[in-house]
Amino acid sequence: MDLILWRHADAEEGIPDGERRLTPKGRKQAERMAAWLRERLPEDAVVLASPARRARETAQVLTKKFEVNPAVGTEATPQAVLKAAGWPRGDGTVVVVGHQPVLGQVAALALCGGPADWSIKKGAVWWLAGRRHEQAVVRAVIAPDLV
Repeated sequence: MDLILWRHADAEEGIPDGERRLTPKGRKQAERMAAWLRERLPEDAVVLASPARRARETAQVLTKKFEVNPAVGTEATPQAVLKAAGWPRGDGTVVVVGHQPVLGQVAALALCGGPADWSIKKGAVWWLAGRRHEQAVVRAVIAPDLV
């Protein structure tokens, strides 16, 4: 299975936190990453997005067919995100549009089997590949300013 961790793009400050929108910079970040992803994603990829508006707006740039899932929201745990995605034994490709610090923690847990606070830049993607009988591998790590 492939697991793509996509941190929401740049968002405005303010409260309530769940209603923060993408900034113009964030919209451009999301558009650049979505274009990069579209060239590489299989047609049957599943997209899970946090209920937070900034994550939903990021996911919408990629596709209108995404599932809002609280298990990948602002209060998510790394274990809950991996379970929602079906990692590592699931099939196909799952894109999770979520938040820091949990997405960095998910990457650490999936790749190293333990907790660590890794940082994922706003709008960036970490693409992980799970192997049924081997350790997971990193397929790509890319930030929107590099595409």
